[in-house]
Amino acid sequence: MKTYIKLFYILIFVFLFNQFSISAEKIKIGLIVPLSGKHELIGKSILNSAKLALMSINNNNIEILPRDSKSDPMTVLNLSKELYSNYGVKIIIGPVFNKSGKFLNQIPQVTFLSLTNKLMNNHSNVISAGVNAMSQINTIKKFLKNEELRNTIFLIPNSKFKIEVEKAIMNSKIKIKDKFVYSTDPTLLTKEVSKITKYSTRKQNLIDEIKRLEKTNEVNKDRKLEILKKRDTLGGINFDSIIVADFDQNLKSVLTSFLYTDVSSKRVKYISFNHWFDKSLLKEVGLHPIYFPSVDKENYNYFINKYEKNFNIKPNHLSFLSYDLVGLTCYLIIKNNYEIKQNMFFEKNLFKGKIGVFEINKNKIIHRLSFYSTENNGFKKIF
Repeated sequence: MKTYIKLFYILIFVFLFNQFSISAEKIKIGLIVPLSGKHELIGKSILNSAKLALMSINNNNIEILPRDSKSDPMTVLNLSKELYSNYGVKIIIGPVFNKSGKFLNQIPQVTFLSLTNKLMNNHSNVISAGVNAMSQINTIKKFLKNEELRNTIFLIPNSKFKIEVEKAIMNSKIKIKDKFVYSTDPTLLTKEVSKITKYSTRKQNLIDEIKRLEKTNEVNKDRKLEILKKRDTLGGINFDSIIVADFDQNLKSVLTSFLYTDVSSKRVKYISFNHWFDKSLLKEVGLHPIYFPSVDKENYNYFINKYEKNFNIKPNHLSFLSYDLVGLTCYLIIKNNYEIKQNMFFEKNLFKGKIGVFEINKNKIIHRLSFYSTENNGFKKIF
């Protein structure tokens, strides 16, 4: 059965990107992204990626109609109305940011595939296609089960992302020992981590044990004291893994704080959220290994190389999403005999793209991600 499903995914991919069927009418897909202003580079990268997808599909009956959102909610609404009224567009890739979809409930005839990773506060016709917290936690959950990790603590930054993560924790039913919300202020972070790890208690345990041993005549006393004085703390910790829902410098700060409190990656598993293979983490050898869910690295590298070859510039990671979204949209249109229905993304479906497998159900997209670790100056695939 597994072999059949795998073959089915492969056939879908080949069907879409090599032997696309011909429609009597042009398939028009809207693309509303920022093509000017401070997010211009993101928008143009997404547009280039959509062009790459069309090149791969190689079908003249498919047309992308790009528009400049200017990262403005009202502009997005007006452009969407124009695409729907003048061109009959019923599916639009975009907008990029959650806040840009503020008024899109006013045009319920159109389905929007937003590139945001936020699932909350979206209108019923706006589908989050980003690599969301739910997708990542589901993948981490699989890793915890495989490694038989039963005492996991979950750390969440005190930011706008907090509620999104907390809801995903609840919906995924991941088993955790405890959950902590921490400050992103570095001056407060170390104190908070010290409290979580009971650092002061373990530090005092070491001091007390050294004093006790100095007063005894135990065998190998000097050797034991020598070993103890090389340690930073004494005593166990009540967790075997740490999940940090953070990225970039904040992630490094949190994990470094655990390292300073004598909770290294040799004692527990460090697990983070997807950071798109941030190479700066490879330099943090003292923190390795760091485990994380992500898109398929081999496909991601292939896409980057293809993009650079065509446009002589590095792509934004969001453009990797748009590449697959063009293929996904076309696949569902073909599956529905070129009829664009409002329930296309409501019915349960699976689609294998470059990122991985898209699970589509009830106007939600969940990604089946891969899982990696940072070690030996590279990224190692776990599953």
